[in-house]
Amino acid sequence: MPEIGLLPFARVAMDVATAILPTYRSRFSKHQFTQPQLLAILCLMRYEDWTFREAEVRLREHSELRAVLRLSSVPDYSTVYRFLQRLPDDTIESALGESVRRLRRSSRRGRRRACVAVDGTGLAPHAVSTYFIRRVEQHTGGKTHYKHFLKWLIVVDVDRQIILAQRARQGPWCDTRALPGLVDAASRTMPIGVVLADAEFDSEANHRHVRGTLGAHSVIPPNPRRGIPEAEFRHQMYRAFPRELYGPRAKIETVFSVIKRKLSTKAPGRRLPMQMRQALLLGLAFNLYRLRHRLAPIGCKQSQFTFKLSTFGCSFLPVPQVTSHQPLVTNSFRIRTYAKSASNPFRIRTSKTMDLSPILRQGVKRQCSANGGRHGVVSKEVHAGVQAGGVGARRARRILGGRGARFGSESECAAAVAAGVSRFAGQGFSRQGAGTC
Repeated sequence: MPEIGLLPFARVAMDVATAILPTYRSRFSKHQFTQPQLLAILCLMRYEDWTFREAEVRLREHSELRAVLRLSSVPDYSTVYRFLQRLPDDTIESALGESVRRLRRSSRRGRRRACVAVDGTGLAPHAVSTYFIRRVEQHTGGKTHYKHFLKWLIVVDVDRQIILAQRARQGPWCDTRALPGLVDAASRTMPIGVVLADAEFDSEANHRHVRGTLGAHSVIPPNPRRGIPEAEFRHQMYRAFPRELYGPRAKIETVFSVIKRKLSTKAPGRRLPMQMRQALLLGLAFNLYRLRHRLAPIGCKQSQFTFKLSTFGCSFLPVPQVTSHQPLVTNSFRIRTYAKSASNPFRIRTSKTMDLSPILRQGVKRQCSANGGRHGVVSKEVHAGVQAGGVGARRARRILGGRGARFGSESECAAAVAAGVSRFAGQGFSRQGAGTC
């Protein structure tokens, strides 16, 4: 995972584990390692796809990682393995719910009821190299040497792309009857408005559970192998299937792709309960990854870097970075005016520096793209005109035509109007002074 290091992920995992687990399992325990520490180590193992012995080696080599986990000594690999054996599935489900609650608090979406998708995928039950699997298939006529795999079912919020609920069992298996339990578990962490699923989950009982019990809308395509449906909701899906509403279901395949490319494609373990816990920990590690990797709400034009842009009639000087949270104040502008004379057909550029009047320094909220969205300073009349649109802006500047003060930002155009520059003369403006925008 090159975009996220071990230390930020370990901090998030430690915070979530501390919120749901007591410090020690029993008052008679050794009190050498806490339960949140061991759970954070398990999440790191799934995040980096380590084995138990590799986790012990990495912790011994990484002193900063031990400091983040608050480890005075490195636990033996058998200690982590026995903790995973004793770890109940309810604890992993609680950690998953805690990560969903934190992701909901960090998200700024206004939607109250989520649109979720349900689907399943297979995970390898061992960590054997694919090279040896292909060798076995060559000697056995193209047949795999194992008959079962681990089936992992998840419920994903397609807007936020986070896992709301998950189940694991031995496959292959028909997962039609697993949908009610999955959506019920997801509804306990987030209210659900729409449930999307593929034809594997097609049944009238699933439609009635989603619409009757949860009060949500279900979109499940009818299974073509079962003929023309006669039940009420399945017949509605067959007669008029809402393809546009069903389109976002493909995002759950994106989640599967991210997990298998960036995290792991296997749930190793010698026994089925251990494989199931490994799969559930994989879903928890993905949510922690999303919790750490959430994007800041910065628009496409809100660059944090200085720049130099040259266009016709306008040049901007590099703007220094501003670290203060105080409003930016524009004190002066250097105005360049282009004019033609009868004797000289070419345009002559003249420039002069002027100070803004006090009325033009009144603070009005306006985004500035050079310093991450902080506020600049323009006149109230100009700001009201800009909010009213292009025509309103020109009327606010008292410019109805020509190529005058239309060019540049609001404060630049206001400076041009204050300087008395003709509205029919081509002009350019460049900023000067620290802290301008």
